[in-house]
Amino acid sequence: MNTGYQEEEKKTKGIAILGCTGSIGTQALEVIEAYPDLFDLEVITANNNADLLIEQALKFQPNTVVIVNKDHLLKVKDALEDHDIHVYGGKESLCQVVEFGDVDIVLTALMGYAGLKPTMHAIEAKKTIALANKETLVVAGEMITKMARENGVNIYPVDSEHSAIFQCLTGEFHNKIEKIYLTASGGPFRGWTTEQLKEVSPEQALKHPNWEMGAKITIDSATLMNKGLEVIEAKWLFALKPEQIDVIVHPQSIIHSVVQFEDGSMKAQMGLPDMKLPIQYALTYPERLKTDYPRFNFMDYPNLTFEQPNREVFKNLNLAYKAMEMEGTAACALNAANEITVQAFLDKKIGFLDIASINEKTMMAIENILKPKYEDYVKVDGEAREIAWQLVGTV
Repeated sequence: MNTGYQEEEKKTKGIAILGCTGSIGTQALEVIEAYPDLFDLEVITANNNADLLIEQALKFQPNTVVIVNKDHLLKVKDALEDHDIHVYGGKESLCQVVEFGDVDIVLTALMGYAGLKPTMHAIEAKKTIALANKETLVVAGEMITKMARENGVNIYPVDSEHSAIFQCLTGEFHNKIEKIYLTASGGPFRGWTTEQLKEVSPEQALKHPNWEMGAKITIDSATLMNKGLEVIEAKWLFALKPEQIDVIVHPQSIIHSVVQFEDGSMKAQMGLPDMKLPIQYALTYPERLKTDYPRFNFMDYPNLTFEQPNREVFKNLNLAYKAMEMEGTAACALNAANEITVQAFLDKKIGFLDIASINEKTMMAIENILKPKYEDYVKVDGEAREIAWQLVGTV
């Protein structure tokens, strides 16, 4: 991995944030605001939230903004017409703006499958990737990692768990990993039975005990699908086999993940749960910059506890391991189904337990293409969404 820092060539790093109005995007803007001498905000993009996009553009004055939903394009253009800001609309614009010459780092904080194609374009344009969109590697990990190698592009993880693993590996890249442990909070329903989960409402599922996140990822945390997606992402980020990746429930969310080396020693990365830390590390690596964030106090956490996740109750985690075992496009189908089922649950069309049930039926119904090209991922994603919607209609 190239760890060279290019500060002597360019004082500031040009940043593009794909998904600036979401949880990761808004926190990334806070990081950039804190270090005006280090970062230049070149591009920000949003899907539907035109009001917040306009507010951010007026405050941070990026060179370019993109509103994906073209229904809002005129509104954004009118609001920014007196400012020296280029405004574009549509999905295709996401793929074009990441290629701009002034962009050095692309933070992909888009939700779900939508992050795949822009990330591909950014890699082909040889931009450093700060990856907060785990679905890119879940859906097409083999293709994306191959592209990154061929283009000499570094992918720096933003997920707290993968950032923890990455931090533990700094200075250890020549030492073999025996195993990694991804920690999980257990979500709001840790310890609940299948019977208890039958009547769970979206409002209950959206109350995460430790993290402030968007609705999709919060529901994924409640079903443990988020941890399943992270297992698949870790496989590709760190070139691991499925049996080298374990999940341990750690309700306090202080230890963010652990690496175990061949000699049996273990390294853990710890800290208060705050997504600005992994965001900042991905943008400033290999440097650590001083922050005024709250500090961890051992006396506030006299007991750190650990337990096994209940995979019989929270079946999505097992589905992720099954997808890795199947290889090919299985994880793409699983991810597509999950995006449909989570939205259906939020819309109160299905129950909490139906999420995993429909995910499994969809993944097993789709033909698994073992050596996929990009067109195969597109095809499988579309077919899986269609099947999942059909199954939602039968509940």
